[in-house]
Amino acid sequence: MSDTITMKEKNIQQVSAAQKTMQILVKFFTYAFLILMALIVLFPFYWMIISSLKTLAEYRLNVPTFFPQQIMFSNYAEAFTTASLGQLFYNTMIVGVVSTLLSLVITVLSAFAFARLEFKGRDTMFGLLLATMMIPGELFTITNYATVTQLGWMNTYRVLIIPFLVSVFYIYLLRQNFMQIPNELYLAAKVDGTSDLKYLWKVMVPLSLPTLISITILKMMGSWNSYIWPRLVANDEAHRMITNGLRNAFTETSGDVNYPVQMAAVALVSAPLFLVFVFLRKYIMAGVSRSGIKG
Repeated sequence: MSDTITMKEKNIQQVSAAQKTMQILVKFFTYAFLILMALIVLFPFYWMIISSLKTLAEYRLNVPTFFPQQIMFSNYAEAFTTASLGQLFYNTMIVGVVSTLLSLVITVLSAFAFARLEFKGRDTMFGLLLATMMIPGELFTITNYATVTQLGWMNTYRVLIIPFLVSVFYIYLLRQNFMQIPNELYLAAKVDGTSDLKYLWKVMVPLSLPTLISITILKMMGSWNSYIWPRLVANDEAHRMITNGLRNAFTETSGDVNYPVQMAAVALVSAPLFLVFVFLRKYIMAGVSRSGIKG
């Protein structure tokens, strides 16, 4: 009997050891895969940084170097002055901040109307808005361009801000978040004589703050990265956005491009977005996850 118990204990120990070994192997290969993917993703950023610190002669070597032979921090100062980054940052911030604030107002009011107010054709109208998300944004470029040309908005801040104030995706995202708030709170507020706007500002906006923060971040990043539309309608010196300003700022009269200085400018432009993602990524994830799937 004791021999039988001993054999069972040995079998259990062997199975347990095999399971632990398997768990260790799974963790090892999982982390090895994640580290490999992280290196693949981070390598372009590393190459951008080291390229921005090289001389032009070193950059043009047939055999690339993976660390600068001579560190050129002066490339960053040259990039800032050559591309007039101060003016480009100013233009981009003006467009980004104003468009984000106005877009938030439109998004909050629209989401509240579709989530809480009862009016005829509400669901049909919301369904039609969602249907527009299936249309590629590039198809609106021609009609928008014709419209702003007729209005005389070319080379102004208005043409960079107004056409993209409404985002159906942001309205949908916030509406889903609003619908998770119990309707009893709204009915109780109406019994107490609270107006819709006061209820929206005092109750729904605070409860949906993570989603609003994520919308703010995504809208700012979209304005910062915008390229095609600003290049079409406002590519003059006074209204040029930062992505357009870097396009030809470092091309010399001979046609050569000072790539290390250009890489330094790209690093300076990428730094704010990188910091936003690093420090505020939890708000983006929280805002998206809290939107849920409630219809």
